[in-house]
Amino acid sequence: METLAYRSAVRKFYRRMLPLLVFMLVINQMDRTNVGFVKSHLETDLGIGAAAFGLGAGLFFVGYALLEVPSNMLLERFGARVWLTRIMITWGVVVAATAFTTDATTFYILRFLLGVTEAGFFPGVLYYFTKWLPDAERGRATAIFLGGSAGAYIVTGPISGALLEMHGVGGIAGWKWMFLLEGGFSIVVGIAAAFFLVSRIRDAKWLTDEEKAQLSAAVGRDEAARRDARTAKVSRWRLLANPQLLLLCWLFFAMSMVGYSITFWLPSIVKKIQGTSDFEVGLLSAIPWICAIAAMYTLAWYTDRTGRRRPWVAIGLLLGAVGTFLATVGPPWFALVALCLGATGFKCAASAFWPVAQHTLDLKIAAAGIALVNSIGNLGGFVGPTVLGYFQQATGSTRGGLYGLAAAAVVAAAMVFLMRVRHTPARADVTEPAVR
Repeated sequence: METLAYRSAVRKFYRRMLPLLVFMLVINQMDRTNVGFVKSHLETDLGIGAAAFGLGAGLFFVGYALLEVPSNMLLERFGARVWLTRIMITWGVVVAATAFTTDATTFYILRFLLGVTEAGFFPGVLYYFTKWLPDAERGRATAIFLGGSAGAYIVTGPISGALLEMHGVGGIAGWKWMFLLEGGFSIVVGIAAAFFLVSRIRDAKWLTDEEKAQLSAAVGRDEAARRDARTAKVSRWRLLANPQLLLLCWLFFAMSMVGYSITFWLPSIVKKIQGTSDFEVGLLSAIPWICAIAAMYTLAWYTDRTGRRRPWVAIGLLLGAVGTFLATVGPPWFALVALCLGATGFKCAASAFWPVAQHTLDLKIAAAGIALVNSIGNLGGFVGPTVLGYFQQATGSTRGGLYGLAAAAVVAAAMVFLMRVRHTPARADVTEPAVR
């Protein structure tokens, strides 16, 4: 039975910390993916073709993967308030600098540097959740947070489309205005967030002593349940090579490979609809992500109460594969509808996947493990867009690439059931006295 102090502490976290983290993620995803809306402009102004664009869009994830694990380890040392805001400020600087791209080479360098500076933000927040919430609460928190990712895709289109309409203001191209203003906004929000984020439960001035004790006790019991005595004497580096962790890496790789392909190439597909302006492309590109958010929140509500998440990872991957395949068989309007199904499937799979991954990992490698899964998995964001760019450059169509991505998602869905997941009750019992 849950205590009033525990429920009050959880509600305060959801009310005070989660909205800020979601807002930061919205900006994060907008700055990461806004390049999809300037593909045609980069080709016209700088001569960056489809293959070069796909490679540049994907190089972000190479820099991201290289620095992800070290970044998450530094978050353990410096705390969320310092490290997450540092990440946001520096990625804002790089986004603003992208306005000064002159050719394919500088485009590659800046996309790589964006990955380097952003590394550690997403897994850092997921690790932050494990320090504030027990497992029974993290499914909903993760879904709300991931909703920020889908929400970013909703607002990125209209905002980026509107900024592109500033073309010629002050003698500056619209795509340059987009990068300058969106990057500058990230810097401002990152500085402001440093005054509001709280790294640890005991430092939260807005929690009473009893609320701190009850919430800390619930998190402590959850950590004890995840601590595997059999691995107590095994080094962190050996644990990082265990088969379950590698399986998690592959599953998220497949999700990222197809999910980011949809993200980066959706505006190009929508732009094929005759008579659409940049702003209209942005509005239409938001539709799949609206569908994804509604489905994600419904699924999170259900899985937090049943504790059954693993089957939904597989179902989401299969739905994503079907949507990706159907996007190849009809006109642009039908492709947009099919990608609504694809985006919904992959976002639902991710929202169910991360609580499973968090609970599967041993405590000794929680921070490094989450970062490794996210960094290696996000390399799919390099492979998918690069493959689609190659197919479009070579054949004039992305159809062959989409077929391959859909097949990879089906394979990943079949492998979901190889995960060994500890059983956890849907709600934690928090009536035990706090241990100081």
